[in-house]
Amino acid sequence: MNIERLESYIEKVYGYAVNNTYSREEADELSQEILFTVIRELPKLKDDSKFEPWLWGVARNVTKSFRRHMGKQRAMYSYDVPENLSYEDQYFDEQEELYDFLRTKIAMLSSIYRDIVILYYYDGLSTKQISEKLHISEGTVTWRLFEARKKIKKECDEMNETALRPVKLRLDIYGNGNYNGKTIPFPTVYINDALSQNILYYCYEEACSVEELAKTCGVPAYYVEERVDNLLKRDALIEVTKGKYQTDFVIWSDKYGIYCEENAEKALLPIMDKLLEALGNIARDAARIDFYRAEKCETDLYYLYGVMAFSYASQHYCKLPYPRFKEKYDGNRFCYIGNMETGKHHRPILVGEQHCSNSGSRGGYSHTAYHSISGITFREMMYDNYINVCEDILRSGSSEDKESLANAIQDGYIVKKQDGSFFVTVPSFTKEQKEEFDRIAEKYLAPLMPMYSEMVNKFIAGYKKLFPQHLNDDADRFCQSMFRGMYSVIIEYGQRTGAVEMPSPNCHCDVMIQFKTH
Repeated sequence: MNIERLESYIEKVYGYAVNNTYSREEADELSQEILFTVIRELPKLKDDSKFEPWLWGVARNVTKSFRRHMGKQRAMYSYDVPENLSYEDQYFDEQEELYDFLRTKIAMLSSIYRDIVILYYYDGLSTKQISEKLHISEGTVTWRLFEARKKIKKECDEMNETALRPVKLRLDIYGNGNYNGKTIPFPTVYINDALSQNILYYCYEEACSVEELAKTCGVPAYYVEERVDNLLKRDALIEVTKGKYQTDFVIWSDKYGIYCEENAEKALLPIMDKLLEALGNIARDAARIDFYRAEKCETDLYYLYGVMAFSYASQHYCKLPYPRFKEKYDGNRFCYIGNMETGKHHRPILVGEQHCSNSGSRGGYSHTAYHSISGITFREMMYDNYINVCEDILRSGSSEDKESLANAIQDGYIVKKQDGSFFVTVPSFTKEQKEEFDRIAEKYLAPLMPMYSEMVNKFIAGYKKLFPQHLNDDADRFCQSMFRGMYSVIIEYGQRTGAVEMPSPNCHCDVMIQFKTH
């Protein structure tokens, strides 16, 4: 009798045990008793063709004995595989591989251990927190955790490298969606538990089966299946072949940043001085526009002018594809994005952008927040109700939406002065002022765009090779964003050489822009 054949009966025996007991714990115990008895008595079976009826005969006999033993203690008894079975010395040597294999397999069926392992190692809860969550004593948690370690003893060496030190993955989305982060949570809420993060991480570079993930993560396959089903439902995983799953979005790691670090500045070096000269000319001419400056100094506005100019250039000169987002499970069009970077290297996106408009409310203004620019402090985009009150204050000095006004003040988009007046902390361009700015950007960047495009495209050709092949659409979108994103490379070069002044401490780079008039 080989391991593979006996393995095929494990689930059948467990199902039999479920039908002949009163609780999950009893089914765990009975299935183990049956299978260990089978292992012990197996050498006495002379005819392998009679294995199955012989097995069910053993199962019936063990079940009768088990029921007598349980008696009134049925719901209170927790079973553990003894360290030294009475028959172990006699049969252990010749069946060691089979015995260890089944011991691990059956132990991993038990929910009383499984739940605690997950909560302790993956969710990072203390024994006290687990006790409160599961409504059992802390002593019971500690004991079951100890027993769980024994039960998965065979896997412990690998668990030390994975399950005992699970990866931490930061998740976000990009694209379009009707979310406010509160009453309508972002999709990442549904896939952000620790085990799901680890599944996504291990499935990123190559497809994995549930069994492979269970072994790598050090948790039962049953628990992995639950997470995989949810990740498929939430469009975070895809099934590339039968039973093989792969993460369906980009996870940034240091390899992307290292490529940028080694190649980005080198790619632009031949025209770097001309690009810096163009940025200086843009800043000089833009300073003559009479837009709302939010009392920012010209040094800080230099960074805003620059990123706005490269956003304009990207829209008008970039020929790289930007594939349309597919519709997700919730009807919105977005993609997840993960991050596993250490912070020691360049951000691969180089310049990030968050954007929101209030076209569904008062109408007419958008807010864009830029980030990942050297020296700039990240500030999240405003939602439409914040944009509304900022627009109200810019027009009339007050707003009727007191709740949104108070929240905007709390988040720093508006300041209430000592005299009771309100001050918007975000620069703002009217539609006409933005058109004037675009003409300035066109004047100074257009002559450089053919050479700039050629250099960026050459850099991107190598960058795209870093992405898994099934993520071509994501790779195209991120490569297209590089056209604007290389602005941060120019800025860092300018800062290092003294051609660009550092911004003020805690400087934000965001702007409100009017896109239609009433």
